[in-house]
Amino acid sequence: MRLLKRVTLSAAVGVLAAGVTAASAAAAAGSPIVGHVYVNDNTAGANTIAVFDRHANGTLTPTPGSPFPAGGAGTGAGIASQGALELAGHGRYLLAVDAGSNQISVLRVGPGGAPEPVRDGVVSSGGSDPVSVAVHGRLVYVANAGSADSNYTGFRLGRGGHLRALPGSTFTLPSDAQPGDVLFNRTGTNLVGARINTSQIDSFGVGRDGLLTPAAGSPFPAQGVGPFGSEFSPTNPSQLFVSNAHGGAGNGTVSAFTVSGDGALSSIGASPFADLQTAPCWVEITKDGRFLFADNTAVGSISSYRIAGRGSLKLLGSTTLSGGANLGAVDIRLSPDGETLFVVDSKVPAVSALRVDGGQTTELASSPTSLPAGAAPAGIVVK
Repeated sequence: MRLLKRVTLSAAVGVLAAGVTAASAAAAAGSPIVGHVYVNDNTAGANTIAVFDRHANGTLTPTPGSPFPAGGAGTGAGIASQGALELAGHGRYLLAVDAGSNQISVLRVGPGGAPEPVRDGVVSSGGSDPVSVAVHGRLVYVANAGSADSNYTGFRLGRGGHLRALPGSTFTLPSDAQPGDVLFNRTGTNLVGARINTSQIDSFGVGRDGLLTPAAGSPFPAQGVGPFGSEFSPTNPSQLFVSNAHGGAGNGTVSAFTVSGDGALSSIGASPFADLQTAPCWVEITKDGRFLFADNTAVGSISSYRIAGRGSLKLLGSTTLSGGANLGAVDIRLSPDGETLFVVDSKVPAVSALRVDGGQTTELASSPTSLPAGAAPAGIVVK
């Protein structure tokens, strides 16, 4: 019976993958290109970056030449993290984790959206199994999740897109921490990281020299099991939201914290706030700071919350993607205009797209759009 279920699921996924590209191409016809979507394919051996032309109606078509070489190696298996791909240098560069070779790749984004590896742009991540990148201006931090050498390590992004290790920046983590995300607030004065396995949150003040000072009491206990995706409010740099992924079926939650100048965390309102779904892992917030979306990986749905002025959350509902749990929905990102939410589907593999209207989401008829064969995607950015 178990073998039959596996075969049936594989066949269903194959049929879905075969049809999504044609549907996307048909829907995109006549709609102008307004930007691009980038996905870290995390392919085994030579890692690649998938690139799509983003059309005004939210549909995606592969950019000519996609996928593009990243320069390092992927693992060919899922990366449990948020932020495996980030933009830097005002969108001129892509920073991608190469978890299979313990490296970070820097790629320059060309006028047509195609990325090209920067010369000597592949560098050691400063640890093992890099999973997440945080960027503020020219300051970059990487979360390394490997049990052999787990840490947060800092870099400076120099002219020409070259990363240079920041002396004295490495903050060592326990071998069982499994950091899933590292990120700056809007002002770059605070940096946080989520420890998935030990259900803790690291929080730091960031000095002018780029070095980290742990807040008193850090790491802080999370408010649920398996803190995972994290996001600072884009309009209030002292508000932090963290998904709690491992509470079990129907028991996912999202926490809300106030972060003081030195990095100390304090709970907001009745936090954590119920999700009523399973495994909320990735989070995204609208640019106006009014709505938060959580990607429920185990069931393939997107939950929507309204964010109150003081940071409390009100659950508005959820939208189940057309492939449901079979998609393996992971990382999510909004388009710059906030009108489309893109979701990485790790099992197909593909990218789903939803139209956003305030806190309401509706999947596009053209969704999902296929990723390259062999992709084990982790990380997405939108321009």
